[in-house]
Amino acid sequence: MRPSGRDLDELRMVSIETGVTKHAEGSCMIRMGDTHVLCTATLEDRVPPFIKGSGLGWVTAEYGMLPRSTSSRMRREASAGKQGGRTVEIQRLIGRSLRAGVDRVALGERQITIDCDVIQADGGTRCASVTGGWVALRLAVNQLLKSGEVVTDPLIDPVAAVSCGIYAGQPVLDLDYPEDSSAGVDGNFIMTGSGQLIEVQMSAEGSTFSKTQMDQLMELAEKGVSELVSAQKAATSA
Repeated sequence: MRPSGRDLDELRMVSIETGVTKHAEGSCMIRMGDTHVLCTATLEDRVPPFIKGSGLGWVTAEYGMLPRSTSSRMRREASAGKQGGRTVEIQRLIGRSLRAGVDRVALGERQITIDCDVIQADGGTRCASVTGGWVALRLAVNQLLKSGEVVTDPLIDPVAAVSCGIYAGQPVLDLDYPEDSSAGVDGNFIMTGSGQLIEVQMSAEGSTFSKTQMDQLMELAEKGVSELVSAQKAATSA
């Protein structure tokens, strides 16, 4: 029995609310159970120096957790004067994951920055950020298409992410914090809507796992991502 009472292959309750901020070109609040992430997209007519003049667009991301997004207050990274290694790793993951679903030629020489701010954390914040980040990206690109600044849709395929793990000896989908903190194996799966893999992060915590178990987690991830992509499409088609 999972702490939440969910079935082994059941996602947490997922909701995606769009248009939650006034100024961003695309925004949403994604809620996966008790993990809540605000995702915004900002359009800029510039690109990083290393691709300037190439005609290619760029998608990048920043990630952060609010001080009371967890059970005890975390110090703001700005007050420490630098970002922690976990933050840097996650925002790079979000950026490269979203770029995998973008035709950067069709996007043109402009940059879209996705900001992911964790309001409340209960496990799976990086996966929720990728999934919600794509929604914010989709909404921002819709503005470019509507204005005629972009003629061909640069978004090739939706991108979503979900966690899976071995909890109490069983493969489970979408770990919440009680499961994540005691799972024997923990994995994050980032995929496209058509089922192509972008990135897989898997590690054992105090135990090992077999190829059979890895395949079971992969099957769970495919099911979870498919459901998340349906939620993304529903949110962006309204």
